[in-house]
Amino acid sequence: MEELPSATLKTDLVARLREDIIGAKYRPGERLNESKLARQYGVSRIPVREALMQLQEQGLVMNHPRRGMFVNSLTEEDAQRINSLRIVLEAEALKLCRAQFTSEMDANLTRIVEKMEGWEKGSELDAATLDLEFHRAVWQHTGNPYLVRTLDSLVPVLLVHHALDGIAQDLVRWRLNHHRELLEVVQGNSKLTPEEAIVVHLQMAYTSPEKFSSFGLPSNP
Repeated sequence: MEELPSATLKTDLVARLREDIIGAKYRPGERLNESKLARQYGVSRIPVREALMQLQEQGLVMNHPRRGMFVNSLTEEDAQRINSLRIVLEAEALKLCRAQFTSEMDANLTRIVEKMEGWEKGSELDAATLDLEFHRAVWQHTGNPYLVRTLDSLVPVLLVHHALDGIAQDLVRWRLNHHRELLEVVQGNSKLTPEEAIVVHLQMAYTSPEKFSSFGLPSNP
């Protein structure tokens, strides 16, 4: 049997692994062994490793140093500690995006928000992908690749974590509909500070997302 070109093989393998994770063939927290997966899918370990790395970028897979790749699994405290960093980093992204805002950026972000607001139904993972598209667009418009890489290492795993938990369709739609407020911050049309806007945004999905940040500290009398 003729082997598929490496790029095609990886794309196919990513799609199959993604579908199997969504379909709960591999459960959250389960280790994904390269050799075992290679045997199961009838391929060598190299495309498996490349596919797992791509799934890690999408937030479906987590890399634990010296232990290997695992299906996305976070505790509530893990999620809240990541959120404490999101407040700082995404607020900075909003500020930088607003400082160099252009009509092209406005059109791009508005297009994504309108796509979110028109979302009717689909898988939770599809909704998470659309959610991430907006946030990544904001990060990319900052012009700071280090900020982009840092946020890309933190946020996808959070969004997919919720998707794999199987939240209700009406709740998914409700959360997608709350991105215009972030767009208004970038456009300079919001009364909220970037930090306040991010906290309010995160409150759509989490209770006290500021818990482990300085925003969660008691106010001085």
